[in-house]
Amino acid sequence: MAISVIDHSQRKAAKVAGFTFLFAIAIVVFSNYSVNFRFVIPNNAVETAKNLIAHETLFRLNVVCDLIYLLTLIVMSTSLYIILKPVNKNLALATIFIRLIYALMWGIMALNIFNALRLLGEASYLPVFDADQLQTLSRLHLSSSWDAYYVGLPFWGLASTVCSYLLFKSRYIPRALAAFGVISSAWCVFCAFIYLIFPNYGEIVHIGLFDVPLTIFEITLGFWLLFKGLRPYGVAQPNKINQ
Repeated sequence: MAISVIDHSQRKAAKVAGFTFLFAIAIVVFSNYSVNFRFVIPNNAVETAKNLIAHETLFRLNVVCDLIYLLTLIVMSTSLYIILKPVNKNLALATIFIRLIYALMWGIMALNIFNALRLLGEASYLPVFDADQLQTLSRLHLSSSWDAYYVGLPFWGLASTVCSYLLFKSRYIPRALAAFGVISSAWCVFCAFIYLIFPNYGEIVHIGLFDVPLTIFEITLGFWLLFKGLRPYGVAQPNKINQ
């Protein structure tokens, strides 16, 4: 199936979707490399706690980044719905709700960072705990953020699988790119579910490989939608009649 007519709202939505794909990736890269990968020390609650106290502003900036990413996902979902509604309205609508579940996980991640900071604060009720207990609890909340991410990961992959299928069906983008989207998204869903059931799967397939192919697809799709836009591949554009 190829759609012979693409209206102005779809073309505009494609630009918005392309920008949000790229902006979302930039936000995640910034927050991870400026905060998470620098100051959250694996298996070391004491050093992580020291970093939380010393770089509180950066961790609060990380919270803002998570919330901006959440809002970006909402804009992205709406734009993709406008693009894909003519192909299959019900599936396009389903992708919004599926992606919103993934977005919700980022809200939970932001709350976990707040909780980690609160445990190391100066609230009057905190002295009933020992310092090492507070540090461990704080680190536990940061670990819970990653748990929230991996709970949301299959929903991200599933939403992208359906979107890629609809893009493949519509021929709005090259079919090879859409097919790569289907494969990389389905791989992400498979890995996420297996990892949730069998945590040791992360030792067989590095957890970084779960979502990297999907990330590459979304970056490529973002550039394509932003600069190339949509057109019904394989179908000749109708001739314009001058009024």
